[in-house]
Amino acid sequence: MPLPATFGGARMPFSSERALARAALAILLLLPLLFMHARAGAEIGIALLDLAFLGHCARQRDWGWLRRGWVPIGAIWWLWLVICSLPGLGIGGWHSFAQALAAVRFLLLVAALEQWLLVEPAPRRWLQGVLSAAALYIAANALLQFVAGRNLWGWPRYADGSLSGPFQKPRAGAPLSRLLFPAILPPVMRLLGEGRGRAIAGGALAVAGVGTIVLIGQRMPLMLTLLGLLVSGLLLRRLRPVVLVCLVAGTALLGATAVISPPTWYRLVTKFSYQMQTFPDSEYGLIAARAVVIASQHPLFGQGFDGFRNACPDPRTWKGWSAATQNAADGGGTAPCNIHPHNHYLQMVTDAGLPGLALFCALVTAWLIGMLRRLGPDPAPLRVGLFVGVLLELWPIASTSSFYATELMGFMYVMLGLGLAEARAAGKASEKRQGLRP
Repeated sequence: MPLPATFGGARMPFSSERALARAALAILLLLPLLFMHARAGAEIGIALLDLAFLGHCARQRDWGWLRRGWVPIGAIWWLWLVICSLPGLGIGGWHSFAQALAAVRFLLLVAALEQWLLVEPAPRRWLQGVLSAAALYIAANALLQFVAGRNLWGWPRYADGSLSGPFQKPRAGAPLSRLLFPAILPPVMRLLGEGRGRAIAGGALAVAGVGTIVLIGQRMPLMLTLLGLLVSGLLLRRLRPVVLVCLVAGTALLGATAVISPPTWYRLVTKFSYQMQTFPDSEYGLIAARAVVIASQHPLFGQGFDGFRNACPDPRTWKGWSAATQNAADGGGTAPCNIHPHNHYLQMVTDAGLPGLALFCALVTAWLIGMLRRLGPDPAPLRVGLFVGVLLELWPIASTSSFYATELMGFMYVMLGLGLAEARAAGKASEKRQGLRP
């Protein structure tokens, strides 16, 4: 792959600088595969990208990005998390403190993509293609599992009946629901503008994407996909009829699963309905109650990195919702204890208290506003898809993985970096056009 003559907005006179950029870009394009099948490799890749970015900044003596956009807010949030994780304030000891220090790797990754690796259009196109290929890979494995009973790796459905895609565990729905929008919105919107026949093909592609999410059989990814459809239709006028078709087709397919895939029907309808009716006593209800109790007991500093995991076994936190009928006295005891509270915002407040939660909300707001910058009345479908993918991961009312789980959150950080880089490029293009006006 030939690299452009510039990287990070400046020409590269030194062969070593160009070699550094080539190596960093190669690692970046490999990351999606590593997220799916080699977590340790993904961690190593992120660390190498961060070091390469810092080395580039040191060599170019360019640290201005530390004062721009979301970065100052992100730095303050991270520093507060580190402070809250100090032994004596947090309860996880030096291990928790070290984990908090290491959390900066994700912020550096996003900054490296926005400020350096994805400044030029060619690397952005390459990364878009890799992300689309990852979405297709997950979807194809899930559909093969549905039709043939096993994925490309020979693994059957998960024990609870959900489709696991290319994984052994049921985690295909989360990454696919986020990757789906930047993968299919550009081709769907292009087909919608090329005549009736191709418009039908575009609609069919969108329905196929939503249908795959339904068949996977995971509740939260499906609900977030519906939210993503609504946001996409809000931002892209020509997509609105397709959104309506997807909603109707998805509902029909969901009804059909009662016959064609009873495990899917059970998970998406029967089990979900029961969980909502008994939420205070459900697994997720108990986890949420425990997180709220921990936060209320430690509102200023939280309990440090991994605060939920470390504080949950303490009997002083064993309290349930007032509406609970089975677990009102002890909140379920040790049953809700997990490595994280299954919600990014609950995780932030248990790790770093109310100040940490406020800083995290400010960071999320800065990220989303940055992605919307210069979007315009007729936005680029890719930018909308990236915004929707990041929004779904950061949606506050959702069950999620840990915010620091590289194998699941890695896609969000990469999409965020690409989305911010696209917004930055759009802003520069707009400024250039304005400068050419008489």
